[in-house]
Amino acid sequence: MDGAPVATRDIGTVEDKFFTLHDFRLTHGEILPEAVIAYETYGELAPDGRNAVLLTHGFTGSHHFAGRNPANGNQPGSWDALVGPGKPIDTDKLFVLASNMLGSSFGSTNAASRNPKTGQVYGPDFPNLSIRDIVAAQKALLDSLGVKHLVAVAGPSYGGYQGFQWAVAYPGFMDGVVAVNTAPWASANTDKQLAEVTAKLASDPEWHDGRYHGKGAPLTALADIRVETLKRYGADDNLKPRFPDPDAREAEIRRVALEWAQKWEAYSLIILRRALLGFDTRPEFSRIKAKLFYMLCRSDNLFPPKIAPGVMDALAEAGVEARYFELDSDLGHSSAGPEHAKWSGPLREFMAPLAAKLA
Repeated sequence: MDGAPVATRDIGTVEDKFFTLHDFRLTHGEILPEAVIAYETYGELAPDGRNAVLLTHGFTGSHHFAGRNPANGNQPGSWDALVGPGKPIDTDKLFVLASNMLGSSFGSTNAASRNPKTGQVYGPDFPNLSIRDIVAAQKALLDSLGVKHLVAVAGPSYGGYQGFQWAVAYPGFMDGVVAVNTAPWASANTDKQLAEVTAKLASDPEWHDGRYHGKGAPLTALADIRVETLKRYGADDNLKPRFPDPDAREAEIRRVALEWAQKWEAYSLIILRRALLGFDTRPEFSRIKAKLFYMLCRSDNLFPPKIAPGVMDALAEAGVEARYFELDSDLGHSSAGPEHAKWSGPLREFMAPLAAKLA
């Protein structure tokens, strides 16, 4: 790196696109008659289909990573400073696809969707998914677009889970994985967390045993869950510069939480938490062929840096080439987007040689 400034440009307006899978067989044996995946794309796919990057989003986030999408209120994407022309994930060279998870909100098939076989909303009858299913649906989407090879899979938190799953499920399909504020395994308390979130939703009078569709939504419980989540993710520190007064910060967190609750499909909290049961890619590390960029944040309570040595040692033992970077930030789990300037350089250094292989 010569230190010269890199000219960057914004992506501009983007839109949701949709891909439909039929008779999609799930890990646990059930079949989804129809599975719709919402996604965004940035840049152009090369004729040989080998210049693509897949972006994978977090647990309660969306696939809106870059540009301005009217469906998301024209707000900038969560990684807008990292994805675009001349940016670390450079759409002058790369075709970037950001996929909404199957079972999540914001356009993909979930509990609010209708089962075409019955004509009824799935509700609590939505089948059990695994992360393997979420990734397999993404692979089918890429195949449909003519993507033959990925330069990288990149994402934070739950998106990092997906990155590790991609690395072991399709080891020859990508050159790199960027796993941010995440781990290659789910919490040992996932079953407890699933029970807790289910109980919190059930405490709302509007829950109706999960059959609330057409009747309203458990907004009170959803907003309360979101307030807890935002605080655990570091929202209090994030907001201090703009809201020095604690009461003002609390009010802003509550406002943001309610805004999110009005857009989020409540049952997706259960679907996606349930998909984590038993998730652990460490036994399959020897399958990984991609290079890894692994980043944790100093102040992240969910994935603290103390787990990094164990992850890096296990990767090294499996013969995986990996780089670790620790983000020095007070913003905790949600630091990746707001603190882009602190890690855009290392990300660019990781991505550049991968992109240089392109014809």
